[in-house]
This record gives sequence, C-alpha cells and structure tokens, in this order.
Amino acid sequence: MKYSFSEIIEKKKHKIELTSEEIKWLINSYVNNQVTDYQMSAFAMAIYFNGMTKAETLALTQSYVESGYVYDVSNVKGLKADKHSTGGVGDKTSLVYSPLVASYGVKVCKLSGRGLGVTGGTIDKLESCKGWTSELTKEEFIDTINKVGMSITGQSNDIVPADKKMYALRDVTGTVDSIPLIAASIMSKKLVIDSDSLILDVKVGAGAFMKDISVAEQLANEMIQIGHGYKRKVSILLTDMQKPLGKAIGNAIEVKEAWDTLNNNGPDDLKEVVCTAAGLTLTDLGIFDNLQEAIKDCYKKLETKECAHYLKQFIEAQHGDFSLIENYNNNFTTKHKIEIKANSNGFITIQDAEIIGLLSMELGAGRKTKEDEIDFAAGIYLNKKIGDTVKIGDTVMTLYTNYNINEEWINKAQSSYTISNNLNKIENIIKIIR
Repeated sequence: MKYSFSEIIEKKKHKIELTSEEIKWLINSYVNNQVTDYQMSAFAMAIYFNGMTKAETLALTQSYVESGYVYDVSNVKGLKADKHSTGGVGDKTSLVYSPLVASYGVKVCKLSGRGLGVTGGTIDKLESCKGWTSELTKEEFIDTINKVGMSITGQSNDIVPADKKMYALRDVTGTVDSIPLIAASIMSKKLVIDSDSLILDVKVGAGAFMKDISVAEQLANEMIQIGHGYKRKVSILLTDMQKPLGKAIGNAIEVKEAWDTLNNNGPDDLKEVVCTAAGLTLTDLGIFDNLQEAIKDCYKKLETKECAHYLKQFIEAQHGDFSLIENYNNNFTTKHKIEIKANSNGFITIQDAEIIGLLSMELGAGRKTKEDEIDFAAGIYLNKKIGDTVKIGDTVMTLYTNYNINEEWINKAQSSYTISNNLNKIENIIKIIR
C-alpha cells in the first residue's frame, strides 16, 4: 500500500490513530531522506501536542529498532540482564550493579553512552582506565560476556539510526520532552539486545532530565507497556536526583567509588539503589521469590567483597589499565584542590544536584558540547552528605581541577548546599513500578 506524509500528518493532527504500517513507512522514509526534516518536525510537534496511543508508541519503537543492527546474543550462555539509567549526577550504578548481578551467574549485556551536560556517561568514566575501549566487534562483545559475565559496549552508528536522527531533530524543535518520543528513544536502545530482565532507573529531580514525579511515572508506565509489547520483563525504579548519588562526581573518581563500594566501602545511598536494582533483576529472573530477600542477599555480597573482581576483569578484558584505579591517588592528581568549608553548625539538608553537576562540568569533568575534551581527574567529592552533622570549618566538599581557579566556582559550591537545624529525611528510592 502506498502512503503519503500529508495523509499521515492529517490523521495525527486530528488524533486519529495511525497504523503500525504507516508509522514504519514514515520512519523508514525519514531515515532514507524521502521525508524531509521540516515534514518530520511537523510530525514531532503533532505528537508533542496530541500524544500517541500505546499501539502507536510500540510501532514507533519497533521502527527505531528495525532501522539498524539488532544484536544476536543467542550464543550468550545462561540468563541475560540489562539496566539503564536516564542519567544523573554521580550515577555510577551500572559499575556496581553489573559485577553484583554477574556474581549470581547472570550475564549482563549492556549498551551505554557518553555524558553531555550535568549527566555523566558510563563510557567516559570507564575510559579513565587508559586503553579501555567500548568499540568492540559484535563477536568481542559476546566473547567478553561469556568469559567475564558482563560487558559494556558503546552505541555504534548502526544501532537505531532512526532514533539518532529523530533526537537531533527533537533537540532543535522543542519536542525533547514528549513522553512517547522519550519512551521510544530509551526503549529502542534497550531492545536491540535481547534480555531476560530489564531494569530502568528513572531519575527524578533537579539533577535529572525528569523534574516531576508524576511525569516520571507516566514515562515509566509507557516504557513498561513497550517492554510488554516485546514480551520482556521490565521493572522500573524512580530514584531521587535532587541530590547527587554517592559522594563522587566526575570520571575516574566515580570508578574509584564503584570499586570501593564493591569492596564494602561505599556510600549508603549508592548501595541502596544498586542492591534494589539488582534485587529486582534477581526476582524477575526467578533466582529469588521475594524482593526483600534478594536485596538483603545483595547487601551480603557487597560485604563479602566477592563480586569486586568482576569489575576489574571486565575492564581488563576490554583493554583497560585497572591499576590506575587501584593506585588512584598516584594517577589522578590535579593542580588545584579546593576545600569548601561550612560557615555554620547544623545538618546538611539540601545538596542541589543540578548546581553540583554544572560545577563539575566547569571543573573539566563533563562536556558542554559533544566535541569537548574530558579531564578524567577533575571532579567533586562530597565530604558531607544530606543528613550529616557539620560544624563551622568542616569541609563540606572538595573540588578537583587542572584549570585556573575561578572564584565563581566557590560561590556556586557554597550555594549548592544548605545547613539547617532541622533534619528532613530524603528517600533515595521514590517508587518501584513493575
């Protein structure tokens, strides 16, 4: 059957459900330059205002997936798992989750990306281990998973090219925050690898893309429906990103914190998010019947340090020099170390993830544009976290940079936290949706 863009946009304008064939024709025509940017801009805006039905969103996701390469992981032995985060400040969860889950005999097959703006990228963090590469052949990816129990590879140009093209268009047309378009974008990149369990960590708050809990829930439910359309087990965590996750913000400093956490010396909030995500995987796969029992067992694994070696073996299998992390203090020094001191007594009650994330980027740990170089040694360490007691003169955070000191950094650092006499508990995990 022959379709036309004018007929499709008319239907979408008037909220008439499109067929999966119409959506697939449209996306395929756009990828092949038969539909123009200005036409697809109109379509994206129509979705922004009129939304998409569940069937339409599933068809859009399928069109993205089918536009490029789909991984064949049938040669991976055993159960397979994946986890994705929507991105946040200090989010090194995957670097702890993957070894932890692998220690139960589950294979972690993961695609990850680079960071832009306040949200750090897993690939950038791992590249602080000199030599480490995400540019694996499909055969190397499978081989690493089977040998080590886990592998993280980068998203190559032949993975969901339709989404890449659409995302660039959304970025310049004000349609980035359309729930169906976000859901299709995230899920298409997860569905190119078949897995028995998929955990999605949706960050909510100042340091995340999603600022509002109700909107985050809407996105979560949309992604679960897409997963069900693919007959995948999907569980979703809504986690707090008003404050950074963990104490370390940067690249090498976050790999170090992941290694410390796997050796039973990590921050409580990171351990809670990791163990809950891993616990969901283990219950989804039937390894445990009860979520709380699974989470409890994950905590025990971290205490025994028995899963730490998976991180080292994985990094070395992908040609990274892990000794740089093991001897962190000798390898990641900076010209400047700026200690931010408390000017009053009380409790830390606020740590603004967005301000801290932007500050970390200015110190050299992140990118404003895709072309920017990253300084693997730059970053921030939070000496005090929300709920901690502080006295005048205590170090609240430490800034690390090789750039010339900018006094504005100190002002931003001071404005990023609040000290109060009243302590308000903030939940790390807002909700679990299954």
